[in-house]
Order: sequence, then C-alpha cells, then structure tokens
Amino acid sequence: MAAAEAYITGVGQSAVGAGQTRHPLLLTLDATREALDEAGLTIAQIDGVSTYPGRAQGYLGFSPVGADELIDALGIRATWYAGGSEISSQLGAVVAAAAAVRAGLARHVLCFRTVYEAAALARPEEYPPLRRERVDGQAQWFAPFNATSPANWTAQYAMRHVKRYGLTREQLAQIALTARANAMLNPRALVRQPLTMDEYLAGRMISTPLCVYDCDRFTDASTVLIVSAGAALDEVRCQPVRIAAMAGTVERHSWDQAEWMASYPTGRDLWKRTDYRVEDVDTVQLYDGFSFFVLTWLEALGFCDVGSGGRFVEGGKRIARDGELPLNTFGGQIGAGRLHGFGFAHEAVVQLRGRAGERQIGGDPRVAVCTSGGGPLATALLLARD
Repeated sequence: MAAAEAYITGVGQSAVGAGQTRHPLLLTLDATREALDEAGLTIAQIDGVSTYPGRAQGYLGFSPVGADELIDALGIRATWYAGGSEISSQLGAVVAAAAAVRAGLARHVLCFRTVYEAAALARPEEYPPLRRERVDGQAQWFAPFNATSPANWTAQYAMRHVKRYGLTREQLAQIALTARANAMLNPRALVRQPLTMDEYLAGRMISTPLCVYDCDRFTDASTVLIVSAGAALDEVRCQPVRIAAMAGTVERHSWDQAEWMASYPTGRDLWKRTDYRVEDVDTVQLYDGFSFFVLTWLEALGFCDVGSGGRFVEGGKRIARDGELPLNTFGGQIGAGRLHGFGFAHEAVVQLRGRAGERQIGGDPRVAVCTSGGGPLATALLLARD
C-alpha cells in the first residue's frame, strides 16, 4: 500500500428517520462513534475534519452541524479542516480530505454529512425556514420562472432524453423499483415497502416526466467516513479501501444552463486518473436525488452510450442486486432516505468489505464507483479494495 495514497477506513451512520427528536449533533456523534470503532481509532488520532456544506444558519434543516461544532464537541485537535458549499458537490468534502492527507496536512480526517430536513419541517419553531424580502443569489435564476425545486430543471434534461432518445417512463421507473427492492433488505432504510410498476405509473407528477417516486425523501441522519493517509494505516484495524481516482466538475448555476449536466465531464475525467476501466467495476452507487440523475451517471461513466441510459436499465435485470451491475444496493436516496451524497460512499465501502448482510452482492467485489450531485455540481470516486 503506497504511503502517498488516501484510503477510506472507518465508516459510520446514525439511525435514519423522518421527524427524529434526537438532536442532529448527537446523530453526528453516533455516526462518528461507529466509524471510530470500526477503524480502531480514537478521537485523539483524528487531526482533520471535512464536511459539506458547513453549518447553514439560514437553513438548519439542510445542514445543522458544522465542522467547528464537531471539533468543539469532541475536543479534536485539527491540523486541517474545511467546510463549505463551494465545492464540487457533497463528496467534494471527501476529495478535499484525500488531498489533505496526501499532502501531509493530516493523518486521519473525519468527513461527515448531517441532514435534518424532515425534523425541521415538523418543528419549524425550532428550525425556522429562511424568509427573504427579495429574490437574490442563485434564486434569481429560478424563482422568476416558478422553478422553485431542482426537480424543475432536472425535468428539462430528462425531457430531452424523452424527445431525442426515446426515454420512457417505464424505463425510468426501473431506478425507483430497484431502489425500493434493495431498501427492503436494508434495516436502516427509511422506506421498506415494495413499489410496483402500476403504482409508479399512477404516481403524482411533480415535473414531467418526473413523478413523486422519482424523488428522494427528506431524512434525518448523519453519515461519517474517515479518510486516512497511507502512511497511517498501521494505526487502523479495519480493511482500508483505497480512493483510486477522484473527479469533479462545477458548471454555471444560472438559468442559462450548460448543455450537459456536470456528471458528463466528471465521468469522463474519472477514467483519465486510473488504470481501472469500466469493465472492472463490481457495483455502482450513483446519486439519485432524482431517478434521472442515475441514467446520466451511467452514460457519463461509460457504462452505456449517451442517450441509451433508458435502454440500459430497461427491465431492471442488469442493475438488480444480482445483475451484472448492481446499483444503489442500500436503496439509494429514493429508498433509504436523503443522506445527501455520503450514503453512496458509505455503501460502496460496506459492499467492498463484504459486510452488507442480506443486501450483499455476490462474488468478491473489489471495485466500486460512487457519486454525488450531477446537475451543476458533480463528484465521482473510484474505490478499490486492492
């Protein structure tokens, strides 16, 4: 194992729910404790913290805990830390941590993402929503067109696939059906009921062609990943998983949208930074804030041609847990809950270690791809147990 490499060592996750009463900082501590226990590390050995997007004071449901708070709560002596939204999506926090340990700025970086959106909606008096007198910032490009949800601009890209490439709702449904089937085997999943094609097709439309079952669900939970330097692996007792390659892209946010979502250049760049190839991948954990994102990632990463994502997933067998390319084996955000990007890296590590229980894929998985974002922001990680 090369001393200059970065590895994911401990991984942890709190209870996952909707409308939890446990404080979000305590959920973060729960996930941290699990990650430390798995890695065999102590708080004293953690010298870095990385998160996305940091504490969002105006929208505490979206991000209620920042790096400063976790450092203070745990008494971490950090030689490096970071937390902010101006990075290439959620897993950009892991990219930053990997860069830090490779540069020798830290040995073990605790990366976390905590969400509390369902609880905040249930208790607005404790977590008041942001109210503004005027429209400014990024909202100026969307609010005047009543595009108040990312579902609106995602639907525009999806409709291009419908019109230009023949994407059907039955094809798109396979993402949601697969997520629900896998979530039923995940004891921490938020939704553990099956979904049928008839139920999907009858679902309430949100923004054509996306229906309610194409959207992830507000969730309260915390996920932690510890990124360790290769030179520090002698301090770790778990099976390290190497971050074999990383890529990210930031496109403009304005209404004058980029022609292609950020997933496409990110997917191409990932393979420029590794000797691994598409055919080496044993499982993919692809961001599904909306089901259409998954199709774009499959195309972007080269698992199928651009425009053929719908045909690639048609019937659902190829992406099933026992198929040739197991997808979102924990249920994704559509089934397991909106863990906002970090859940995909967590699951990739769990699968590569063979510790996924009932949902464990067959064979001896050694290589996985996990992603976050995919619209104006995108990040991809190639993870290897080598």
